[in-house]
Amino acid sequence: MAPIRKPIPVKLICGVTYAPDISMEKVVQRLEQTFSPVEIKSAVFDFSSFTSYYQDEMGSDLSKLFICFQGLYDPVVLGKSKVKTNEIEDKWSGKGRRRVNLDPGYITAAKLVLATTKDFAHRIYVGQGIYGDVQYRFRNGRFEPSKWTYPDYETDLAVTFFQNVRQRFIQQERENDPIIRL
Repeated sequence: MAPIRKPIPVKLICGVTYAPDISMEKVVQRLEQTFSPVEIKSAVFDFSSFTSYYQDEMGSDLSKLFICFQGLYDPVVLGKSKVKTNEIEDKWSGKGRRRVNLDPGYITAAKLVLATTKDFAHRIYVGQGIYGDVQYRFRNGRFEPSKWTYPDYETDLAVTFFQNVRQRFIQQERENDPIIRL
C-alpha cells in the first residue's frame, strides 16, 4: 500500500465572461477581494464567436478574459472557489439572468482543471455540488486539450496564457511559496 501524501498546491485561475454593460474591472476587483490579487491577465477577446450557449441568458457580444491569482492554493480551493464565484455572479444578475459567468479552476504542472456544477462522464465530484473537469493535460512540452475541452480554451491565446501560468506555478512551487487556504 502506498502512503497517503499531502497534495501539491495549485495555481488558481478564472475565466471571466461578461456582457457589454458590465465593468470587467469591477468584476476582477471583486474576485481579487475574494481570492488574492491578479498576477497574470490575458487579453480580452470576443467570446460570442465560440458559442451561442449563453446568448438567451446573457445576451450577445460577450467578452472574455482569463486571469490567474497570486500565490499557491490548497487544491480543495476548486469546490470552494466555484461556490464563491457563483455568489459573485449573483451580484451582477438581474431578473433571473446572469450578466457575468465565472469559471474558476486550477493549474498544476500536469493539468488544468475547471470547476463546474454539471456532472458528466468525465467529471469527478469534489464536494459542495461541484465537479472537477480536466481541460488540459501537459504532454510533449505543452498543454493538450482533451476531446471535451471548451472551444475558447483550445485557442492559441488560451493555451499560451495557461502555459505561462504553468511556468509561474513551477517557479512558485520551487520557491516553496506559502499555501493560501480559503
